[in-house]
Formats: sequence, C-alpha cells, structure tokens
Amino acid sequence: MFSAFRTLIVLFLFAVPPATHAADRTILVFGDSISAGYGLKAGEGWVALLQKRLASEGYGYQVVNASVSGETTSGGNARLPRALALHRPSVLVLELGANDGLRGLSLEVSRHSLADMIEAGQASGAKVLLLGMRIPPNYGVRYTEGFERMYADLASRFRVPLVPFFMEKVALDSRLMQSDGLHPAAAAQPLLLDTAWPALRPLL
Repeated sequence: MFSAFRTLIVLFLFAVPPATHAADRTILVFGDSISAGYGLKAGEGWVALLQKRLASEGYGYQVVNASVSGETTSGGNARLPRALALHRPSVLVLELGANDGLRGLSLEVSRHSLADMIEAGQASGAKVLLLGMRIPPNYGVRYTEGFERMYADLASRFRVPLVPFFMEKVALDSRLMQSDGLHPAAAAQPLLLDTAWPALRPLL
C-alpha cells in the first residue's frame, strides 16, 4: 500500500507543471503615451493589438501595459523595479525617451536612466527589447544626432535588439497622426505593431 501511495505522489509531481513558470509568459510594455494609447479608445492601441496577435498565433503570453503618458526616462527608471517585482516578465519592452527629447533634457541623464532600466530588466531574467525614438531637427544637429545615437549605443552595449525608430511608418504621415501631430492615431496602431513585431517575435 505504501508503494502504491508513493507511486501516486510521483505521478502527481510529474503531471503538475511548476507554478513558478506562470510569470515566464508575461510581456511587460514599459513606455510613455505612445504605448499608453493616448487619445485612443480602449483596445485600439498597439499594445492591445499585440495581445490579440499573440492569442491568434498561439503564443500563450499575457501582456501587461505599464506605460504612462508623459513619462520620462527618469520617471520610468524610478517605477521599473516595482513593476519587475510585481509582474516578473520574461520580456521587457522599453519605449521611453521621446519626452526627454521633446523637453531638451540632458542626453547623459536619459542615457543613464535607460541603461539602468536595461540592466534591471536583464538582472531580473527578462529579455529586453528597446524601441528607439527620434526628435525633430529643430533641436539642433548635435542634440538630434546624439539622441538617435543613444539608442544604438545602448543596444550595442547591452546586446539587446533595437527598433531604431518605432514611429518610422507613421510619423511623417499626417493621416496617421492625431491633431496634435505628436501621437499616432488609431489607424497607425497596426503599423506600430508591425514595426515592433520582427524584433519582438524572436524573444518569445
């Protein structure tokens, strides 16, 4: 009887998958208004569309959108440790920096904050995807080029995949932008997802 009981326990242990792996199926999107869906209806943003694509293609991932409109890299750096501890993602998508650039904030501070977030994500065990941004040329050649180069340098330093310009397919088309000229409209959201997807898919 003892032998039969022991056999049942062994079968139970092999049949039940470890609960700790639930967090391995989480994608944490950590960005600003572009990812928060500013000016859009619920379910229209590219992050919501990502969840639908993952489901339709059989990826068993949960997407957590921890993006905040108006967020800077410094603000994100302060928030990220708690988000990582709470959600324990296997993939971290960083989409921050645009507000730093539009405000003309120090590139050194932005670079340091992004580096901290990439390191924190990697230290937590997550694979990191960096979504780069660009700013208008009226900020001056030195600042504009330095801003763009910041993402490439960080991607190379930490060996993480990079989308050089997340809004490449939509930024210069007024039909795809909201009236403020800064935020992508609903029609642009599938294009944003298509821009991020080739770099994100290999991480799944």
